Amino acid sequence: MKLNAVLCGCGAMCKGWLRAIKETPALADAIKVNGLVDLNPAVAEAIAAEFGLSAAVISTDLSEVLAKTKTDVVFDVVVPAARFDVVSTALKAGCHVLSEKPMATSLAEGAALIDLAAEMGKIHAIIQNRRFISGVRRMRRFVESGAIGDLTGIHCDFFIAPHFGGFREEMDNVLLLDMAIHTFDAARYVAGKKPLAVYCVEKNPKGSWYRHGAAANATFEFSDDVVFTYRGSWCAEGERTSWESEWRLVGSKGMLTWDGADNFSAAVSGGEPGLLHGFAPVNVPGPEHDEETHGHASVIASFVDAIRTGKRPETVSSDNIRSLAMVFGAIESAKTGKRIEISA
Repeated sequence: MKLNAVLCGCGAMCKGWLRAIKETPALADAIKVNGLVDLNPAVAEAIAAEFGLSAAVISTDLSEVLAKTKTDVVFDVVVPAARFDVVSTALKAGCHVLSEKPMATSLAEGAALIDLAAEMGKIHAIIQNRRFISGVRRMRRFVESGAIGDLTGIHCDFFIAPHFGGFREEMDNVLLLDMAIHTFDAARYVAGKKPLAVYCVEKNPKGSWYRHGAAANATFEFSDDVVFTYRGSWCAEGERTSWESEWRLVGSKGMLTWDGADNFSAAVSGGEPGLLHGFAPVNVPGPEHDEETHGHASVIASFVDAIRTGKRPETVSSDNIRSLAMVFGAIESAKTGKRIEISA
């Protein structure tokens, strides 16, 4: 039996969700989108036409659509400021919810949503699609293999210059809150460690077309003495990095680098005498489970499976709040100039 879904927020971001459902046969068989919600009905109507959702109920009010449709799940793709109200409304109506990131605009709101989902007995998960790509899954598998010994450090560079227009260019802490959370979440996943503390410097560089916080440098302390460093800018014109960042994993026996695209390189210490001992290349295996490497489609499939089986989805909000805590810890550190302990 198909799950009936309402999609709330019909801006450009929702197309990735709907495309994943439409182009993935298992998801197309599992989900029927029977409602669309947006503050601008014309935008929702355009989405309905583009994705063949002519039968969907369209409204500016989520409660109204939920009252008119038999809904199992709500896909929350609204701007962050509207997220708490949308998710609360959906959970209270007895729906499971899959949300865009960040899961909330504060840790207090995030904790409240986790409590509400538990109270209602519903699944609330986050679409951290960038941990569900081949490169990130390969890094996690490689770390788990022990090929470079015990992990001691993760170092990521993100330098790119998108001209979005719209709400992002008016946001506070735009890089940390809207984009860096992807890299933070992926680093936490690859390390398999708990974030403990952070020190961060945030700037809005000369020439930035964002109102606030387009660049940041952060150093995180993870459990087991693992350090994660992040250097990023969303207004860095010129030769850019991948959207997935450039990565260097340092272990007790060797290192791995990934350019965020197709190129992996790994090596362990060699046996040459003298100051530098050289290195011996190590193969980096491909991902073990291909079904986990399709971004939005993989997250949505995990969410559907959790609803049907009762299993805990990988990006459930009670775990994802730790990635959110990394973001807000970095923001607080940038504001105060102090090292901030992360408690989530």
